This record gives sequence, C-alpha cells and structure tokens, in this order.
Amino acid sequence: MVTVNAWMMKEPKKPLVNESFEAGPPGPGEALVEVAGCGVCHTDVSFLYMGVPTRHAPPLVLGHEVSGTVLSVGEGADVSLVGKRVVVPAVLPCGECALCKAGRRRICPVQVMPGNDRHGGFASHLTVPARYLCPIPEGALATHELWELSVVADALTTPFQAVKRAGVVPGDLALFIGVGGIGLHGVQIAKAAGAKVLALDVDPVKLEAARAAGAHEVIDVKGVGFKDLKEKVKGAVKAVGGPKACWKIFETSGTKAGQETAFGLLGSGGTLAIVGFTLDKVEARLSNLMAFDAEMFGIWGCDPVLYPEALDWIAKGKISVKPYVERHPLAAANEVLEAAHAGRLPKRAVLVP
Repeated sequence: MVTVNAWMMKEPKKPLVNESFEAGPPGPGEALVEVAGCGVCHTDVSFLYMGVPTRHAPPLVLGHEVSGTVLSVGEGADVSLVGKRVVVPAVLPCGECALCKAGRRRICPVQVMPGNDRHGGFASHLTVPARYLCPIPEGALATHELWELSVVADALTTPFQAVKRAGVVPGDLALFIGVGGIGLHGVQIAKAAGAKVLALDVDPVKLEAARAAGAHEVIDVKGVGFKDLKEKVKGAVKAVGGPKACWKIFETSGTKAGQETAFGLLGSGGTLAIVGFTLDKVEARLSNLMAFDAEMFGIWGCDPVLYPEALDWIAKGKISVKPYVERHPLAAANEVLEAAHAGRLPKRAVLVP
C-alpha cells in the first residue's frame, strides 16, 4: 500500500482540495509511478474552470503530463520497467482492439487518459496501464531533470505528432498560430524537421520566445485585419524563401480567432492541423478544402509509439524542453492553475511533489 498525497477536483469551478488516500498495489497490466513532475495544461484549466466534463466524474485528481519512476508493476506487466524513469503518455491505448491493431491507437475506444478517465498526476503517485510507459534515454536525462521531461507527455509530443502527420520535410513552410506551450514546441520541432517557420501571436513576449525557439519570422497579429495579415504572411513567406503553395498550418492557440485565421490562410495544396482546443464554434466555408485541394485534420494527443523518437530528438539536442518549463511545488496547485487560467504564466508550469 502507498499513501498518495493529491490535489483533487471535487467539483468544477471550485479550488482543488488536498487529500491523501491509500493506493493498493497495481492491478494486472498496471504500474505504480512515483511522480517527479506533472505539467499544467490548458486541458486541466478547461476541466477546472470552463465546465469541460471529465470522463470520470469528480472527485478526480487532474493532470496528464507526467514523468516519474516506476515503483512496481502488476501481473502481466513488464517487470523490467521497475526502477525505470519514464514519461507517462497522455493517452494510453489498450494495444489490443481492432483500431489499435490498425495503427489508430489515438482513438482506441478504451484508452486511458490520466486526469480524465482516472486519477492523474497532481499527486505524489499514480497508477496507470504499463504497456506504453516510455523509458527515458540517458542522453535526455543528461541535459534535463526528470521533472522537466513531464511535458513531453503532451506539450511536446502532441505537436510532434502533428508535424509528423502533416508530413513536414525540409523546405516546407510551417506556420504556427498561437505560440504558447504547445506552439513553442511545434516551432522548434518544425525547425528541426527542416521547415521554414513562421509564428503568429498577439503577445510580443511569446513571439520573441518563438524566435528564440527557431522561428524564421514572427508576426504580431494584434489589431491587424485579416486582409492586411494575409499580406504580411505572404511577405514573410517570401522573405524566408518559403514555397507559394502547400503550406503546413498548425492552429495551436485553441481560440476561435486563431482557428478562423488558420482556415483563412489555407490555400492551394495546404494542410491545416487543429491542435488547440476551444468550445467556441467557428463558421467556415468548407468548400475551400475542395477548391484548394487542401486538407484539414485534428490531433488527439500523440501515438505512444512516437514517444521514443521524440525523446531521442531531445537526447541528441535537436529539441529541448528546459527553456520552456518552470518548477512549482505541488502544494501551490490552486495558485498555479489560477495563474494559468488568467494567462499569467510565462512558461509551462510543472507541479513537483
């Protein structure tokens, strides 16, 4: 038995409550993980403040960006995981159903998302399916502390999946709309993949961070009408030597304005990835997809089979999370989530027990 100290959502739109409870040994196929850090995501803010329902009814421990050390495993799980420092994928598929076997693991009907389907990582320990836990290579741990790598679980791997699925190759034009926690990682991933990268945002501080992350050009869109913005984007593409068509556009702001801008910029042969989330509805002329022979897709997390490659990129120094994370004590969970909701956090907050 392990005593878990956790910050739990008892009901939406109320502060988290600090509670301790006993966690029994991991069940068949499960692992007990001692949490090193858990990133605070916009999704957690949506659950707590915006009325987005969790799949498991409260009371529930939130948090799905977890890194830690495997303490024990249940029957049928890989015993070699014990003692390993791991990233817990934000979406854990079963690996056995027809969709998983067809390679569609991200839409596994019995997938487990910590902090949504079961207790998550705003805690000292959590129990999760062991099958897709991702051991962290020594090269990544040589340049990062274990708690820092928690955000690999979502903030880094979700845009990694998006860039991979969009088929970004050297010479492509990759345009990121919104360069907060997800978008910043997307910028450096696309740059590492060889793309010409543009970043759009309303915050000059975020734009400078995007430039430091590898963006070739940045555009402040605050107060800019769409017609003028389109001309600015065309000018920036020309300045960086990007192609006139087949742009790869990534909507990473999770806002109505960002989604409208992203769809409006979609042109001939373009690809639009919807990576951010909002409850707001957008009006769009879908015939543009037909007229421009363009495509649009959504991203629900990252396939766990891609995590080793993402961590390998970190180990080789192609991308990094260290400049984009900030450590906070788990006991400050309510203050940190409130600051995240208000947009006052300059970096991705990681709660450390």
